[in-house]
Amino acid sequence: MAWFTRKKPPVAGTPGERTVRTEGLWQKCPGCGQILWRKTLEENLQVCPKCGHHFKIDARTRLKLLFDGEWVEHDQNMESADPLEFTDAKPYKQRLAAMQEKTKLKDAIISATGTIGGRKVNVCVLELAFIGGSMGCVVGEKITRAIERSLSEKIPLIIVSASGGARMQEGAVSLMQMAKISAALMRLDEARIPYISVLTDPTTGGVTASFAMLGDLNIAEPGALIGFAGPRVIEQTIRQKLPEGFQRSEFLLEHGFLDSIVPRRDLKDYIIKAFDVFLGPLQ
Repeated sequence: MAWFTRKKPPVAGTPGERTVRTEGLWQKCPGCGQILWRKTLEENLQVCPKCGHHFKIDARTRLKLLFDGEWVEHDQNMESADPLEFTDAKPYKQRLAAMQEKTKLKDAIISATGTIGGRKVNVCVLELAFIGGSMGCVVGEKITRAIERSLSEKIPLIIVSASGGARMQEGAVSLMQMAKISAALMRLDEARIPYISVLTDPTTGGVTASFAMLGDLNIAEPGALIGFAGPRVIEQTIRQKLPEGFQRSEFLLEHGFLDSIVPRRDLKDYIIKAFDVFLGPLQ
């Protein structure tokens, strides 16, 4: 009779059940397939400790890694007016509202001023989670204002790219931002104020075709996807088979499209030394 009367373990989902939550505590590395403890990954700046794969990070995290401490954000309430009243699967205004709710940003960029190694710097970082980090009128305007701010204050500029290119929902308006930003960068170059472009995974389309490749120094993270058009489009255009990994940062460095590949952990120190070369060490 003891077997029939002994206490049975609680059924899953009942109040007496003892559980250990593991969901979301682990992440698989797409580079090596290793299962990683999220806390370890965070401590390693979202870089796989086994193979060095660089996971994507959001714009706010990027700013925390670059700046010495607090920063001042600019133009944070600027948002698109939907100039074309565009509708695809849903109206563009609804898509913008959903992205704003998800990311807590008005558009796909944060423009800020702070110090890096004690030197005052303007930094623009694109947010990939906001419609693929696409460049519309707001991104173009905020970058242009950051350039003008660097001109007036005579301080360096950094732009960190993470983007799928120009934003199709704004049509020609988004394409015009390429020329607008490029013209402003020319004035920055004429004033001999340094601009460092940091390319992360991915940097494609109109962003690659404009400001991402116009830096005095163009540097990228390891393994970053960088290109203008997709491989299929290029192969169909030139009618040739493309080499493996031809749009990765290592291939581009080998063929002279980049100045350097810098791991995330070393990026801030690299930028500090680069500005010392451009402007001389801080006194």
